[in-house]
Amino acid sequence: MKTKLIKVALITLALVLATLDPAAAQNAFNPDTLSPTATSPTRTDSRILYHNGPVLTGNPVIYFVWYGNWAARISQQLAVADFVSNLAQSPYFQINTGYPNSAGQAPNGELIYGGAVNDAYSHSATLTEADVADVVAKAILTYGLPLDSSVIYVVMTSPDVTVQDSVTQFCRTCCNLHGDSVVAGSPFRYVFVGNPERCPSACAAQFQSPNGDYAADAMVSWLAHALNAVMTNPTGDGWYDRYGLENSEKCEGTYGTTYPVTNVWGQSTQANIKLGGRDYLLQQNWVNGKKGHCAMSYLQ
Repeated sequence: MKTKLIKVALITLALVLATLDPAAAQNAFNPDTLSPTATSPTRTDSRILYHNGPVLTGNPVIYFVWYGNWAARISQQLAVADFVSNLAQSPYFQINTGYPNSAGQAPNGELIYGGAVNDAYSHSATLTEADVADVVAKAILTYGLPLDSSVIYVVMTSPDVTVQDSVTQFCRTCCNLHGDSVVAGSPFRYVFVGNPERCPSACAAQFQSPNGDYAADAMVSWLAHALNAVMTNPTGDGWYDRYGLENSEKCEGTYGTTYPVTNVWGQSTQANIKLGGRDYLLQQNWVNGKKGHCAMSYLQ
């Protein structure tokens, strides 16, 4: 599991529905019309187990590489940066404190936004997983991002960019992924989050979203999903269950209790957490324990 893919079982359903009935495709992911929990691929019948590998402790810094063309999407960049800046020490992110390493050290719920750089198609608009790692390596070697094994590098792509190789296809097999690689002799870890504008029926939970930008809100949800996994299973030998599912994967497509909000466009939509001044609809995370379960807080 050196590179862990975030599989989306609902995508197959959505793609079929999109061909037959676009409205039905939307409903398959819209908590206003059909609970995502009802058809999610969660596996709650198995404990999550520790496999003796590392977890991320300390105060990890997160850096972004905005890949592609983001000139008309500055608001999406700001929304993602705002989310990360308010995620640290939230009851949601503190769920990861329940995953210690062999020395009893666990993630502390911290996360620091370190900044971002832009990359205008250094590897074209079609990437492989290896290319995603190379994009990060280029940002370190060329654009001045620090090389630090405790850092999390996140590649966010514009809608015209896809990731596709023999095992991975953005929008069909995943909406994000995480992995690790090496540059200049030093290891690093990375995350990819694709832009749901490319395939809203596959990678967006709802089209009328809490912040009035379904792509930004969906990217935030998938980013949270990936960060939870990186904190507890950064190199593929940390915490996962007998099916190979990481903590966030066990709760993929589930949102728990939601509440109604009205977004900036006056549209009625659903959210399940408030961080800073924004409401979000995030996928739940797995609370580790004898009776593990999906939740939005380590207190639940």
